[in-house]
Amino acid sequence: MKEIPPEESLIEYPCDFPIKVMGKAHPDFAQTLTEVVLQHDPGFDPATAEMRASKGGNYISVTFTVRATSREQLDALYRSLHGHPMVSIVL
Repeated sequence: MKEIPPEESLIEYPCDFPIKVMGKAHPDFAQTLTEVVLQHDPGFDPATAEMRASKGGNYISVTFTVRATSREQLDALYRSLHGHPMVSIVL
């Protein structure tokens, strides 16, 4: 991945940054992914996660608003979430 100089970034760090994660509905989906988020943002408050089930109830989405401190942190979090077997999509 090409390195983007801080002056060319569209994001000013630190900032609150929402990340939406979607996958098949599972009772442990939110808790499991909250643990992944906490590895990258130890100050994340799990009570702030927003969950929504799909109309048919087959899928679930969780929006985590993390405190982003660097592009490296966000990239590592995206990789961890995207690589998790419960996750279908990360936005």
